[in-house]
Amino acid sequence: MIDTPKIVRPEFFRPPLDYPQIPYDRMLSQAAARWPENVALAFRDGSLTYRELEALANRFARALARLGVRRGERVCLFLANCPEYVVAFYAIARIGAVVSPMNPSYREREVQYQLDDSEAVAVVVQQDLLPVVEAVRGQLPRLRHVISVGAGVPSGEGVRAFTALVAAEPAAAPPAVEIRADDVVALPYSSGTTGFPKGVLISHRNLVCNNIQMVACGRFRETDRLMVFLPFYHIYGAMLMGGSVYAGATAVLMERFEPNECMRLIKAHGITLFFVVPPVLVMLSAWPELDKHDLGSVRFTMCGAAPLAPEVARRFTERTGVMVVQGYGMTEASPLTHLNAIHDPALNVLASAGLLAHDTEQKVVDIETGEKVLGPGEVGEICIRGPQIMQGYWKAPEATAAALREGWLYTGDIGYVDEHGYTFIQDRKKEMIKYKGFGIAPAEIEALLFEHPGVADVAVIGTPDPEAGEIPKAFVVRRAASAAVTEAELVAWAKGRLAGYKTIHGVEFVDAIPKTASGKILRRVLKEREQAKR
Repeated sequence: MIDTPKIVRPEFFRPPLDYPQIPYDRMLSQAAARWPENVALAFRDGSLTYRELEALANRFARALARLGVRRGERVCLFLANCPEYVVAFYAIARIGAVVSPMNPSYREREVQYQLDDSEAVAVVVQQDLLPVVEAVRGQLPRLRHVISVGAGVPSGEGVRAFTALVAAEPAAAPPAVEIRADDVVALPYSSGTTGFPKGVLISHRNLVCNNIQMVACGRFRETDRLMVFLPFYHIYGAMLMGGSVYAGATAVLMERFEPNECMRLIKAHGITLFFVVPPVLVMLSAWPELDKHDLGSVRFTMCGAAPLAPEVARRFTERTGVMVVQGYGMTEASPLTHLNAIHDPALNVLASAGLLAHDTEQKVVDIETGEKVLGPGEVGEICIRGPQIMQGYWKAPEATAAALREGWLYTGDIGYVDEHGYTFIQDRKKEMIKYKGFGIAPAEIEALLFEHPGVADVAVIGTPDPEAGEIPKAFVVRRAASAAVTEAELVAWAKGRLAGYKTIHGVEFVDAIPKTASGKILRRVLKEREQAKR
């Protein structure tokens, strides 16, 4: 693990791959045929083999077809991580319908928005979330079926039990439905850090290709055991679900992250692949109990969904001996586009998002026009092209035209590619701080402040200034052992380590940084707080 890589070209070890033109659910059928007795899912005290998972997917696919769910119709999944989620996802895909995952922390307003916007005809919901759906069902005339997952008896008119539907059907494959590779199979909604989320149209081909890319980049094996607490409703969690199935590996599920239980499962199952988001690694790297646990079975830890400060990765590796690699992707790319090299620590660059995935191209263009292609080391907007790129946004032709141009996805992320082929993401285009004509990436200042021993977490935003336009302000969570660290101390410490125009003009100490479930900083929340003070 180093900061300056060897000179390497990604194509030397990420050659072109073969991508079968098959429906997404076929990957499960292939796994069941090749590794029928491999454990596919482990959850709580139970497990499902690939043979059993395939049979359950067939049963639920038949049940949905019997209810009248047709090709192209949307079915929402309102569930925490559980085997039923995986069964439902593959079953919906198998009948040519479209999966639209929902965050189980959503409340009535958010649930109504997605069920309405997606035009869902059915929703699969865990028992304790059923009241949220029932509260808005009257405003959703297209919603024909509510299917409840859980041990309790469903309540409310028109609610069916998942277990009863599955038990009533045979395990044989359902009648074949014509599914094209470019048909939409998933409609995840973007995280919506800047407003209402948009539906993203992901095809069977997109998911099949990205699963194959992930397994190749991560070098998954059928003997691997993945720790999966990242939520399946998030595209990162969905990638782990699909990648694990394609490899014939075992996914060990958690409904949510809890450090002690996570460590117990790592030991009990001999976890080999550990996937996290930055808030989890920030917590673990500072967790006093971490040294008591043996992570010797883990080959590598992948961190994605948001930028990770290199200092956090170093601390985790020093305490566990496990290499941390960063990856990069987004919902619009199914999601993976980059990953650091996991097979050679000498090629792992901590501050980098890594090297391009197989069969993926990128260019960096100037921020102003988006037309001039920039060279190595020049900062601009990252653009990606590859078989994993979305079909477009749901019911949003203008947003689609802005994001997809001649096959290129304009990501809205600002960064550069160095002379060795490594990509460095600096920040979101919309979140750059404009100081006297200079562009300042908040993530750069955050990464620096993470190196201070008194900082546990941090976020930086631009605040209005009549002379400069915007000036950087930091929101800092102190470490428990460093409660005495002051604003003046942090400003002075950072000043000697950054260019003058990047000087922090204020520090506010807070109890927590507002973030999405995947770890992205909600800068708009901080900006709204600042605006309210004025």
